Amino acid sequence: MVTTSSEESNSNDASDTQDVNGVTDCSNTTSSNEALTSETTQEAAKLTHIFASKYNVQIKVMNVVGSIDLKTRLELKTIALHARNAEYNPKRFGAVVMRLRDPKTTALIFSSGKIIVTGARSEEYCRLAGRKFTRVIQKLNFPARFEDFRVRNVMGTSDVHFSIRLEGILNDHARFCSYEPELFPGLIYRLAEPKLTMLIFVSGKIVFCGARDASHLDQAIETMYPVLLQYRKTTPSLWSLVEKSTQNDADNDEIE
Repeated sequence: MVTTSSEESNSNDASDTQDVNGVTDCSNTTSSNEALTSETTQEAAKLTHIFASKYNVQIKVMNVVGSIDLKTRLELKTIALHARNAEYNPKRFGAVVMRLRDPKTTALIFSSGKIIVTGARSEEYCRLAGRKFTRVIQKLNFPARFEDFRVRNVMGTSDVHFSIRLEGILNDHARFCSYEPELFPGLIYRLAEPKLTMLIFVSGKIVFCGARDASHLDQAIETMYPVLLQYRKTTPSLWSLVEKSTQNDADNDEIE
């Protein structure tokens, strides 16, 4: 199941939630943060019902990265001087870094008119943040338009609640994964369908990256959970440990 953060509070500025181009955006009919929160909660509840009964594995969306094309060239110095919460250091990075409190996101604004939005906890909040960043640019008298919104990356985390034999997965699934514990403690598994990358740790924790939709994280768990079960580490019982210790003591007595 996918759950999203509810840390962002509802905004009272309705104008920021309207289409910044003055026309209806057919890809998003949400008119307020409250509606966004409601839709997100309902969708999360639906997914919870489906997947909790099957595997009882929770997935948390941590970051949604989206891109926007404003269809105009931008003067970055002007934006940095007149916009709030904006930073621009061309010697370090060739884009304005602008931050938004609600929803809590960061934008990388390029002179070409491209914007990269990061830090959103859902696709809806990523889209809403993109509209607000576009509104800021418009108020600085740039003929910006909110167009070509796309989700570029969805990152999430999960925990299957059992330890995993990563070496076993590497031996049997070598064409899909790589594992170098001396460099990185996690096994890198590249799933073909849905196309994304999983970082699998011996503790049972998983990090997803490269997905294009939050639903792909659920699909990945549905595909991989039975595989991970095959490589579940079995914890020896207390009685078996006592027997082993007793046997070792007996062997030592015989040697003496």
